Amino acid sequence: MKVLVLNCGSSSIKYQFIDTKEKLALAKGVVERIGMSSAVLSHKRYDGDEIKVVGEILDHNIAIQYVLGVMLSKNHGVIDDKKDIDAVGHRVVHGGETFSGSVFITDEVIQVLQDNIELAPLHNPPNIKGILAVKRTMPDTPQCGVFDTAFHSTMPPKAYLYGIPYELYKKYKIRRYGFHGTSHYYVSHQAAEMMGKNIKELKIVTAHLGNGCSMAAVKNGESVDTTMGFTPLEGLLMGTRSGDLDPSLILYIMSKEGLSINEAGTLLNKHSGLIGISGESSDMREILASMNEQKRSKYAFDLFCYRIKKYIGSYAAAMGGLDALVFTGGIGENSYEVREEVCKDLEFLGIELDASKNKNKENIISSDSSKVKVFRIPTNEELVIALDTAKIVEERMAEV
Repeated sequence: MKVLVLNCGSSSIKYQFIDTKEKLALAKGVVERIGMSSAVLSHKRYDGDEIKVVGEILDHNIAIQYVLGVMLSKNHGVIDDKKDIDAVGHRVVHGGETFSGSVFITDEVIQVLQDNIELAPLHNPPNIKGILAVKRTMPDTPQCGVFDTAFHSTMPPKAYLYGIPYELYKKYKIRRYGFHGTSHYYVSHQAAEMMGKNIKELKIVTAHLGNGCSMAAVKNGESVDTTMGFTPLEGLLMGTRSGDLDPSLILYIMSKEGLSINEAGTLLNKHSGLIGISGESSDMREILASMNEQKRSKYAFDLFCYRIKKYIGSYAAAMGGLDALVFTGGIGENSYEVREEVCKDLEFLGIELDASKNKNKENIISSDSSKVKVFRIPTNEELVIALDTAKIVEERMAEV
């Protein structure tokens, strides 16, 4: 099956067109600056052919038409007709408690997504826009939603409940949901495959480190805990997000600075994390380049790695052991300095890094004598979405 995978943001759409049988991306690209002047579509075919298109892309409907146009192009395309797209799979950030797995999209599902908007006000609306745009442009093409939160739906109450009145959980569904679930699922299964072991017999900690960062404790193939919570703000220090902090702290700052609720949210989500501490950048590459001269950049690096290290220890304790540690995401895959600092002094847990393998970006970066296997695995959330979509659509067709 050939599946178009869409990841729709407020002003962008990332896409891949994947042959699920070959597990090959026939084309991939991104539409940026939707709704702004001089929007850009960047498209790359599997054989290396590339093209950039600049235009007035006012909304997601037009953006989808641009994507289809370039895919149909005689010179740069990969399909002859829109019907060559067997299905469309969407990355949807929040499924709430309603969806514990990927779903075939119907009008009823769209309504539930709209009902969950208040749980993910920044992410779910553009996800829904993408779904509706495809529905208008390709009304007969089946669509599926694959949720960031779904993999973490296996967490037990002791991991997902907060220490607030239980009535508030029942009334408002305030709980830890977790995010990056598709990535954590993919890399944990890849690690098990590389170890030649059944994932149902393993205890794995996965670290998705990018501009947004999260970790998961994966025991016997299921997520039993994760760092992000009710929103993607909780947990690790991130590019612009604060991560864990004392809840009273923000009330204190709001009082001292006279901040509104929206301003406080912006402070924690946009002006904190690496950029807040360093005062320079949210990009780990720039933090690393400046930390020998800039004390605050060194603080940012140290705090970033320290939080990850603490969670590795806590998750090993929560699972009663550790068989593998996986780094993924832009920072996790590319920064040997972060991986080195995180793993330093964790020999007591059985983690021993091979400095040469780590610097050379090999997939297995632990020493031969390490009791815990340490991996650097590029994530492939789009492939997971495509495979899930193909499976659901095939099952749906079989029922009909």
